[in-house]
Amino acid sequence: MKLQLALDRLTWDESMHVVDQTSSSVDIIEVGTGIIKEYGMAIVREMRKLYPNHTIMADMKTCDAGGHEAKQAFEAGADIVTVMAFSSPLTIQDTIDVAKTYSGRVMVDLLEVKDQQVIEKLNALNVDLVSLHVGKDQQKEGGFETGLYELVKGQQFEVAVAGGIKLDTLDDVMTGNPDIVIVGSAISKAEDPKSVAATIQKKISREV
Repeated sequence: MKLQLALDRLTWDESMHVVDQTSSSVDIIEVGTGIIKEYGMAIVREMRKLYPNHTIMADMKTCDAGGHEAKQAFEAGADIVTVMAFSSPLTIQDTIDVAKTYSGRVMVDLLEVKDQQVIEKLNALNVDLVSLHVGKDQQKEGGFETGLYELVKGQQFEVAVAGGIKLDTLDDVMTGNPDIVIVGSAISKAEDPKSVAATIQKKISREV
């Protein structure tokens, strides 16, 4: 399993500080949607420059103009961009096509998806990476639920999981054997982000 650090609801300086503290334990650095809206592609470029050996994800949450938004992110140095599963097949396809030209990847966000027909649509588009995602507002009623794994059971996707994941829920999350565990505020808002990230990395690597 890989650890993806989600940077959300942080300032530029806070984002840089958290990544500086945790980069040795993190595989993927996610520049969150809110941060992109605040600072644009400049912060993606800065992360690319500072962390050339890390995978950088731009959480664009694209739902239209897929090719254009993907091009913006990849040219800024992103390795992965996100597109929403409810988007038109044409939007998802355009995003995938642009990703291929940059040797990048597309993660399709399954936020609020419950319909198996959406999964069939993604299979028809040859999507290979998805995220099971409980949104920030929905987390008021609870974080990631392992029942979400049923949506992708038997599929060939690489699966990322996100949504209020923290140390005391990590064991349950790992029962679904996701490929990527996405952790945000449990690391970024911790008193000691470095220690928390290192502990999570050891747990998902099954070293503890």
